[in-house]
Amino acid sequence: MKHYWSRLLALVLVVVIGLMGCSSGGGLSGDYRQDTLDVIGVLRNAIELPQDAPNKGEVQAEARKKINDFAARYQRNGSLTGLSSFTTMRTALNSLAGHYSSYPNRPLPAKLKQRLELEFKQVEMAVARGN
Repeated sequence: MKHYWSRLLALVLVVVIGLMGCSSGGGLSGDYRQDTLDVIGVLRNAIELPQDAPNKGEVQAEARKKINDFAARYQRNGSLTGLSSFTTMRTALNSLAGHYSSYPNRPLPAKLKQRLELEFKQVEMAVARGN
């Protein structure tokens, strides 16, 4: 009887851990198009925030989390790697993440802001076309 209960407990733990692990999408829905647009919205908010804003650190932390969540969810999806929206989005995410990790206390340079905005527009158009 003791052997039965230990196996049942082990099975329940495996199921609970499996479900908890599968459900952690970092706040992303799993719909690539919608997630891409949501991440762009968060990143635009972080980019446009003035340097002296009181919640600058929190907004940047949220942006970094979204970048990491997006990369973790979609980087290994082979069906997305050929999409122009995905490759452009990865370029933008890598640029912004690189700036945040190398220069966390410095404002974004104007050239980087312009390039990111251009890339975000390209991604939005490509997502709308289905690419």
